[in-house]
Amino acid sequence: MDRKDLDRQLDTLSVFSELNTDPVFHAFRQCFYEGDPQETVRAAANFAGALYHLGHTDNWTAYLKDLVLSHKNVCTYFAARKLPLSEHIRRAALHDLELLSACAQLTAEQITEDEDTDGVFVPSWEAEPCDLGTLYFDRLAEIDKHGCGIFAKYRMFHMELSEKADAGYVLKPVAEPDAVALHDLIGYELQRRQVIDNTKALLSGKKASNILLYGDAGTGKSATVKAVANAYAEEGLRLVELSKNELHLLPKLLDELSSDPLKFILFIDDLSFQDNDDDFSALKAVLEGSISARSLNTVIYATSNRRHIVRETFSARAGDEIHRNDTMQETISLSERFGINVYFEKPNKALYLQIVQTLARQNGLTTDDETLALEAERFALRKSGRSARAARQFVEQLSAMYQEKE
Repeated sequence: MDRKDLDRQLDTLSVFSELNTDPVFHAFRQCFYEGDPQETVRAAANFAGALYHLGHTDNWTAYLKDLVLSHKNVCTYFAARKLPLSEHIRRAALHDLELLSACAQLTAEQITEDEDTDGVFVPSWEAEPCDLGTLYFDRLAEIDKHGCGIFAKYRMFHMELSEKADAGYVLKPVAEPDAVALHDLIGYELQRRQVIDNTKALLSGKKASNILLYGDAGTGKSATVKAVANAYAEEGLRLVELSKNELHLLPKLLDELSSDPLKFILFIDDLSFQDNDDDFSALKAVLEGSISARSLNTVIYATSNRRHIVRETFSARAGDEIHRNDTMQETISLSERFGINVYFEKPNKALYLQIVQTLARQNGLTTDDETLALEAERFALRKSGRSARAARQFVEQLSAMYQEKE
């Protein structure tokens, strides 16, 4: 297929027409416009530069494959809703994918083979044959594990308020999420098992519970949520983190995610409220009592150092309300609206030292157990008590000291 014919064929993209807005794919298409032969060489160089700098790769086939497999379009719309694809749309998609497969295997040498490049350096890239049609429809059949669009590329996100967005927010992907794994966490097996079992229920399509993880600081509440999200990302689990001042947008977020084939943990870290906090009512309504039906693909996992989440003072407890008990019950009721409450208490000495010794071995430290225990206890005293976080900080500092000596 010559350049003119390929460019003409690319104009007929329908299901994947939005690929033309991708800057790397757009630069690729510039290589096929007819004109001065030198323009083709320049366009090939510009495309290579776009692939290197914007795509962060020199493999054109891999880049285009990733672009196609994560593309959100009419096919993913029907697949996400488990609806049959019409024959017209299927044929159009297959046509596009056959054409894109041809593009994916083109090298710099093939693009410039009819041009005079004597003495001119043309940047090159990797390319190999691929069948995007088979790959795409296989991926579509497992859309509940892989997702589409931004959710196919990333596994963790945070909500960001935006006046420009119609919904009032945008979901920003976390390019380098915390890679904490379940095997990195020591102790608290019973607590972790409750979170894992509930998450498995979510992934299997059962009605899972919202979870409040509460207790002492530094005991691994947040790490547990992130480790679970990492462990089951390949099974279709995604995590969206939002802060307290974004809770009023929860109903819109739930509506957006309700039709997505993936499963989502909505993560609220270090949750606490002041008395008469507007966000208190927003979360309470979502947890229970909202007019919207509960979605089966989302759960809320929140962490807090407080059992009842709302900060209380003795003066507030005394109050001057006639029905003060009703107000107190309303305050307590928020934590009760979580289906599961998981308590993380400060570790005792034995567990604290077990965490220290396990982390020390993982970091290759050869300090004897007696010395390690003595120094770890001293460190805990300086940190105002034992915790999983204190154990990790102690081992990190000890490892740094050994590295300096070497």
